[in-house]
Amino acid sequence: MLVAAATDLSLVVDDEGVIRDGAFSSPDLVGEGCESWLGRPWIETVTVESRPKIITLLKDAAPGAMTRWRQVNHVSATGIDLPIRYSAMRLADKGPVIVIGRNLRAMASLQQKLAETQQALERDYLRMRGAETRYRLLFQLAGEPVLVVDAGTRRVTEVNPACARLLGKADKRIIGHDVVDLFDAGSARDLESLFAGLRVTGQAGDLVARLGGGRGDTRIAASLFRQESTTSVLMRLSSSQPDAAERGPSRAGASALDVIQNLPEGFVVTDPSRRILAANPAFLDLVQLATEEQVRGEPLDRWLGREETEAAALFATLAQHGSVRHHATVIRGEYGGLEEVEVAGVSVTGGAQPCLGFTLRGMPRRMVQSTAGGRDLPRSIEQMTDLVGRVSMKNLVRESTDLIERLCIEAALRITRDNRASAAEMLGLSRQGLYAKLRRYGIGDLDGPEPIDEAE
Repeated sequence: MLVAAATDLSLVVDDEGVIRDGAFSSPDLVGEGCESWLGRPWIETVTVESRPKIITLLKDAAPGAMTRWRQVNHVSATGIDLPIRYSAMRLADKGPVIVIGRNLRAMASLQQKLAETQQALERDYLRMRGAETRYRLLFQLAGEPVLVVDAGTRRVTEVNPACARLLGKADKRIIGHDVVDLFDAGSARDLESLFAGLRVTGQAGDLVARLGGGRGDTRIAASLFRQESTTSVLMRLSSSQPDAAERGPSRAGASALDVIQNLPEGFVVTDPSRRILAANPAFLDLVQLATEEQVRGEPLDRWLGREETEAAALFATLAQHGSVRHHATVIRGEYGGLEEVEVAGVSVTGGAQPCLGFTLRGMPRRMVQSTAGGRDLPRSIEQMTDLVGRVSMKNLVRESTDLIERLCIEAALRITRDNRASAAEMLGLSRQGLYAKLRRYGIGDLDGPEPIDEAE
């Protein structure tokens, strides 16, 4: 009675592993079919993957000491596994075993709610980021000149390319400056009145002002708005010069291409067979090539992924869902470079030419502690564990093994001063085995003449 009162459930198991008695005090266990366990072997009440834990609990149970806690899953009448955390103690040598358990159903429910909440937050974040991206794209590609000005200081905070062309200045020479300074001195008083009226009433009529540098007159329409506890003014300019008004819309398509070409993230378009059709300079930097002609027509798999199965998983997901985001992998450069990237992709099946589009964003590098020899490891244990869930354990183990092999080979060559015969003997490898691993990891000058080993 004391054990039953202190735990969610308690069992008495005989020396043959059969449940002879039980007490179930947790109200959540009602309706789970726990009463049917009596008279049955304990191991038959749990799922297949939990049976080795039951064997271990019965084996470790000893008089006077509790076993370590182990979580097992029972087959439930409701169809959902019942998670229980067990510990056991044997009353006497070859005597019955007292088993106490804690119901983890409530904790599992809380973990599930936490995961659902996290997913909901992630979806909201993606929606907000998507809305901001659309706003930025529309702001940059709009043919109408637009300025965003801080209402209190009158300093320009944002300017789109159409407005920069109209003012005849680069973006950097506009942002941060007083908006009145962008216009002729004769229009300064009218602009100051415009801002004063906006601050007082929140409204102002259209104004015709003369641009600085003798670039002609423009009509200004201003409106007040609040964002993130700050008040800003959206100013729309319309030039009276036809050629200036026509240049913005006519260059919208070209501006979109310019944006893609100047993106700091890699951008590549392939056909359905994953052969590259177009790539921007940032992608060329990742693969360590100079011109787009060098990658056009080549399969993207040539540079993407640590191994073929990793790239195949990305393309399979893209084919199944039509899009993929936050896929962590690496880009292998032509000259041995290895860059961690995050890939987002989309499949465009409509149109005259179906294609696949990918963006590759470099992952931020983390500071790694130096080893005793003063040499930084290329990947720390913390970084390896961060990949759990994104990369299979098989790939993580293989990558860790390759890393250790490479470091050992480099250390042996450094100790023997590049004497490969001595390095092979030190590592317990044959000469042929060492050369095979040197070629695999790209260590040393394997294309040039072989170094003369002192052992020879």
